[in-house]
Amino acid sequence: MRITVDQQGNSKVAILESPDTLISDVQSALDLMAAIRYAEGCDKILLDKSNVTEDFFELRTRLAGEILQKFTNYSFQLAIVGDFDGYDSKSLKDFIYESNHGKQVFFLKDRDAALAALHSV
Repeated sequence: MRITVDQQGNSKVAILESPDTLISDVQSALDLMAAIRYAEGCDKILLDKSNVTEDFFELRTRLAGEILQKFTNYSFQLAIVGDFDGYDSKSLKDFIYESNHGKQVFFLKDRDAALAALHSV
């Protein structure tokens, strides 16, 4: 995994790049948050959709809710970058829409938009 930090003022975003799935369950999300906070001093993470297990995007598994609750509990912001138009689930589309209007989690198409969203919170 390659980590670069984008800093604007006091806001630091850890940008993760990896060919592997980095978040596959709740424990892997917790481990990732701990590693990023310890190694980089960041509480904002940007990663590609391919780094998150597909089960996350199946809301009936409840994995997204469990993982995102941990991000909230530990005061982390998260941006997932990718194309989400291929999902047919209305509930997932509604979830993405609502998330993008909040301050905790963002689902965006490109890195620049994700960085802007994370640096604005």
